Amino acid sequence: MSQAATFEKVKKIIVEQLSIEDEAKVIPNANFMEDLGADSLDTVELVMALEEEFEIDIPDEAAEKITTVQAVVDYISSHVAASA
Repeated sequence: MSQAATFEKVKKIIVEQLSIEDEAKVIPNANFMEDLGADSLDTVELVMALEEEFEIDIPDEAAEKITTVQAVVDYISSHVAASA
């Protein structure tokens, strides 16, 4: 899956999980807490939704470092490719 396709899939999940009204806010360098208004529970639920959608496991240590949309896309791209 291309990074662009991964980004679109991730964006859709973020919009749903965080109830984002303005999809234009979901850009690669958007920070979940600072820019998108997520709290710690939101980020846990987001990680769970991403794990389910992409059929990967995101360890807690990795999840703590994933703070932006691009970080999610990069993580998923590298781990989905590795498991394919």
